Amino acid sequence: MKMIDIQNQKDTRNIDIEKVGVKNIKYPLIVLDRARGTQPVNASINMYVNLPRHFKGTHMSRFVEVLNEFQGQISIKTFRSILEKIRHKLHAQSAHMEIEFPYFIEKTAPVSEAKSLMEYRCLFAGENSAEKTDFLVGVTVPVTTVCPCSREISKHGAHNQRGMVNVKVRFNKFFWIEDLIKIVEESASGEVYSLLKRTDEKYVTEKAYENPKFVEDIVRGVAVKLNEDENFVWYSIEAENFESIHNHSAYAYLEKG
Repeated sequence: MKMIDIQNQKDTRNIDIEKVGVKNIKYPLIVLDRARGTQPVNASINMYVNLPRHFKGTHMSRFVEVLNEFQGQISIKTFRSILEKIRHKLHAQSAHMEIEFPYFIEKTAPVSEAKSLMEYRCLFAGENSAEKTDFLVGVTVPVTTVCPCSREISKHGAHNQRGMVNVKVRFNKFFWIEDLIKIVEESASGEVYSLLKRTDEKYVTEKAYENPKFVEDIVRGVAVKLNEDENFVWYSIEAENFESIHNHSAYAYLEKG
């Protein structure tokens, strides 16, 4: 018995769809790790294509089929090949893919030297069409900030908070995720750790107090460091502080170009 393919039927509403596909596919990946060579991660993957106005739908199963064809080979180097395969398999003009995953780095506490794993969120995202291929890498880095204004006007102490910094970059050649994370951490009042002993807590709080930063300072500080490296041809930087004495967050965003 021949089964009817509804997706291939004509649509009469004359409306193009920019992105249609599948979201939140859970998939195991192996990514490069500067300290250990490689690191296994559990990724969440989104995959889309454009849908011209004359098609009723796309074939959702084909996204996963392509993903399985590249099992164990998904990386920055194969990203373009995956997108091209998706585009041709679904007869689309453009294909898009986003891969988000947790990345763990072993950090050493500054005084006690206690070791622990710190989680950072990472992103690979790209687009492929006959005209162009676009690819970017992103990281989300937790940081500590101390308010310069609060420190200046207060007789005792200053309010501090944890913040999140998101950086996305386009680049010409390979770089290590660890280096991008370091740039962000050095631009904040202080780093965040998974494990600190009392001697470490004293050190990091005092160090942060001597290095107060607004969200504006953070995004500008990261931008200055990225501008010093010709490898990064574009970037976006956003910082959000989860304020400890306000019922709102402080936020700043900038991008190159």
